[in-house]
Amino acid sequence: MKLFSGLFFTAILLISCNAQVEKPAIPEMIKGISFVATRDSITPEVVNPIKNYNANYVAVHPYAFMRNLENPSIIHNSDRQWWGERIDGTKHTIDIFHENGLKVMLKPQLWIGRGIYTGTMILPDAARWDTLETTYEKFILDYAQVAQETNADLFCIGTELESFVIARPKYWNALILKIREIYKGKLTYAGNWDSYKVVPFWDQMDYIGIDAYFPVSDQKAPDLMTTKNGWKKWKAELSSLSRKHDKKILFAEYGYVSADYAGKEPWATADETRSVNNKAQQILLQAQYESIWKEDWFAGGFLWKHHAESSRRGYAKRFTPQGKPAEKTVTEAYGKY
Repeated sequence: MKLFSGLFFTAILLISCNAQVEKPAIPEMIKGISFVATRDSITPEVVNPIKNYNANYVAVHPYAFMRNLENPSIIHNSDRQWWGERIDGTKHTIDIFHENGLKVMLKPQLWIGRGIYTGTMILPDAARWDTLETTYEKFILDYAQVAQETNADLFCIGTELESFVIARPKYWNALILKIREIYKGKLTYAGNWDSYKVVPFWDQMDYIGIDAYFPVSDQKAPDLMTTKNGWKKWKAELSSLSRKHDKKILFAEYGYVSADYAGKEPWATADETRSVNNKAQQILLQAQYESIWKEDWFAGGFLWKHHAESSRRGYAKRFTPQGKPAEKTVTEAYGKY
């Protein structure tokens, strides 16, 4: 009987060893579109244009506002804001996308009066820092609750706030713990292209999020090869950071205006001195897809941006690819990955 049991065990072991080992699932590439908050309530018709890009994710952006650095109290969910920037509108927007098969990153963002850049704000005294910290916590925890209630697939805890995160590391460590108590999904933070390496809490995030406005071409009309060469430096940095933290890189925002010199300072809107150049936008996007999107350290990204409402200024020279050659480029690339 002992001999039979031993033979039986050996046979089972051999069968198990010869069985095909199940391969781990390949993570889904995030093929995202940043959706501009709307003035008024939306209907499910907003979904089809997003799906037409072959997108599987949408970034939803409720905004909060600060008047200036002398008065750093953050205002959010105000009746004076657009519907899509308030909590009720944000919830409804997320629900519509979810009901129609799209995943959502909730990305609350801060706007400072007169366009002061959020990444370099330094406050003059402890009282103002306290005001900023208290009101930012209220803002971000309110939307962490929205993310949890709507089952948002990803939550971005801040966007381009590098001077804030560097100056107040204890605050951010405590805030991340509070966010995780509320929201049980995956977290990222959107560091700007020129300062993402100094963010101190990447190990506490699920993705290293970057607003990827890397300068890749000084040409008025970029060509594909030159632009791909322009990515080599940044590609090496991104790969190194991903290995250091054992986290994938997510482009929390990426995109280009449809104007001359669009690859020189990709974060900048085009003024009257730059002419419309749809080809530049198309080439720059194609170069990014061919340079970055096949890398094993890359998780995907969110194209900046798509408007559900017609703009009073139109779409010429703006970041959206709507009605431009780049729209086909995005659609084809998203169809591949």
